[in-house]
Amino acid sequence: LPPQMWTNSINQANKMALLTWAKETGIDLVQVNGQRRYGGPPPDWVGSPPPAGTEVFIGKLPQDMYENVLIPLFQRVGKLYEFRLMMTFSGLNRGFAYAKYSNRRGAKEAIAAFNNFEVRQGCAIVVCKSTEKCELSMDGLAASVSRRELEAVLRRVTEGVLSITLYASPCQKWAQLAVLRYSSHQAAAMAKKTLMEGNMRLGGLEIRVDWLNPSLKQKLQSREEKPPSRRVQRGKRPGVPKQVPLPPVLCDAMDRLNTLCQRRHLGTPLFLTKCVQANPNGWLRFWCQVVIPGCPVPFSGFTWVRPEGPGRSGHEEAKVVVALQVLRVLGESL
Repeated sequence: LPPQMWTNSINQANKMALLTWAKETGIDLVQVNGQRRYGGPPPDWVGSPPPAGTEVFIGKLPQDMYENVLIPLFQRVGKLYEFRLMMTFSGLNRGFAYAKYSNRRGAKEAIAAFNNFEVRQGCAIVVCKSTEKCELSMDGLAASVSRRELEAVLRRVTEGVLSITLYASPCQKWAQLAVLRYSSHQAAAMAKKTLMEGNMRLGGLEIRVDWLNPSLKQKLQSREEKPPSRRVQRGKRPGVPKQVPLPPVLCDAMDRLNTLCQRRHLGTPLFLTKCVQANPNGWLRFWCQVVIPGCPVPFSGFTWVRPEGPGRSGHEEAKVVVALQVLRVLGESL
């Protein structure tokens, strides 16, 4: 049989019962990207969407059961704002759904009434509070990808993205991890499905998309918010060491590279530095790489630097040296 005829032949009786029920009740079901939805909001809804804590997860559903059975069942305990049934290409459901109520009491009543409830003889379902996750992690982004570039891509292929935060990837060297926050669990779930099924690549690297793990989120936040180390000397109160400013002529080199890249529409340069050797006399050897989005290959090499003052790591000085070299390669007179 052709694929369309084959899928239409599966579970015909229940599919016809669903169509008859929808026609009799006037309920409109909309299917988008693997889920069929009622409401969100329903036709008679007035006001803002329900708060967090009003959605329940429904699992272990018989795959041949549809909304004509499930919506009336879950409406017994409260007013539904939205009902989403996850679907396969064959027209069977994927065994789980989400029901969002108009208030938290409806969600609690649904859990009390229908968890371990037999919707069919021998078929007990699971009903529990939905986690309503709204954040995704996207790991494996090339170091050259900027937040603006990523945002442009995400707005083309997903809906409801609220914020994007970039971090150094904890799993891959010279890669980035993005934390994506969406307007709702539904928007995040749809984005996750779209990004995973699209085999997305940015900057030539394969991207891994998943729900943001709480432990990973805490690790990233602690890395971002880690306070400077403090030392106690001769009974003095601990304090934050003052950073020694770079000489103006060196700062000017980095500014000039940024200005040149913007003028030539090459994007913002990204500097990567790693100290690979330290001499007793204070000189440090750095491996450096500058990634410019508009250039086909990154600029890489080694350089020696000597930090300009106490408490400095040498990374800023290394960036300045490599900025001067890149300016020369790009033909900018110094």
